[in-house]
Amino acid sequence: MPLDTAINSLGFAKSPADTRVVVAMSGGVDSSVVAAQLAEEGYDVVGVTLQLYDHGAALAKKGACCAGIDIHDARRVAEDMGFPHYVLDYENIFRDAVIDEFADSYLAGATPVPCIRCNERVKFKDLLETARDLDADCMATGHYIQRKLGAHGPELHSAADANRDQSYFLFSTTPEQLAFLRFPLGHLPSKSATRELAARYGLQVADKPDSQDICFVPDGNYAGVIEKLRPGAAEPGEIVHADGRVLGTHEGVIHYTIGQRRGLGIGGLSEPLYVVRLDVDARRVIVGPKEMLATRTVPVREINWLGDTPFTARPEWHVSVKLRSTRPPQEAIIRPLSETEAAVELLTPEEGVSPGQACVFYETGGSRILGGGWIWRGH
Repeated sequence: MPLDTAINSLGFAKSPADTRVVVAMSGGVDSSVVAAQLAEEGYDVVGVTLQLYDHGAALAKKGACCAGIDIHDARRVAEDMGFPHYVLDYENIFRDAVIDEFADSYLAGATPVPCIRCNERVKFKDLLETARDLDADCMATGHYIQRKLGAHGPELHSAADANRDQSYFLFSTTPEQLAFLRFPLGHLPSKSATRELAARYGLQVADKPDSQDICFVPDGNYAGVIEKLRPGAAEPGEIVHADGRVLGTHEGVIHYTIGQRRGLGIGGLSEPLYVVRLDVDARRVIVGPKEMLATRTVPVREINWLGDTPFTARPEWHVSVKLRSTRPPQEAIIRPLSETEAAVELLTPEEGVSPGQACVFYETGGSRILGGGWIWRGH
């Protein structure tokens, strides 16, 4: 094969120097390693960091994704590795596309996953368009997920390291986006391998701790953030047993999630009770025994399908699904109701299934992500 048509590591038939790649840089070790690695390989790297919220506001948190220190860290990596770096003000986009829905979902009794919406509506939409405007050939991120070429085009696959896999948060990536995206870390065996690379490149973020919380939620206090966003939204109400007994009062439905057992504020009962339903309109938290949490049929909508044949081409699909990011996939049957809605039957009932969470589809026994959707009502 002639040298000028060799496929480079990002899949283009040209030299790295002639391949422009925008790297989404959060300031953390993962995206910093991606940028440094591509720069060292000779690519035309452009680093972009998003300012997602006002760092002086009450929502800001030191050490959270895209806070002030992270912008500084990303800029420093770009200076050290010798490529341009830009900071884009996405505060209004982020509030409209992510934060407002997060607050409204919680107030409606759901348990939202804003990181998925951020990837879907901000990073892989607006930022991706910005990358195209910069005449980039592709955009690279530090996500732990793999993009592989299949018989029908690019496919999404779980990361090699199951402990770092972020596929649950990326199910809504469309085929068009996948064609433009690259995930250079997805094949690495462990996070320590990423940190070793950071040390090899001399990056000052090599030992920087991972961010744990949602970037705009300080210390995991969702209710506190929602009370700031929607003052007066946390109205008191009753805690009611599923059999109708009033067991106590609460300070707002937003303080509770489906499946919660601790911190209910109702003591002296002989049986352990769990939150089984949230009645937002009546401001009631309904509790009951653990067996009431078991769910077998899960309604899913806003489905993004990544299979090779149309979603509605079959009456049912035998797959594995994940209903929470921390749980392993389990076998299920998907029955399409339309191109974007389905009933998912779990072969083994699962507890704590909540509206607002994602249901992500996986190839059973394999690593491929077949898409997913949003759980949209209780059981």
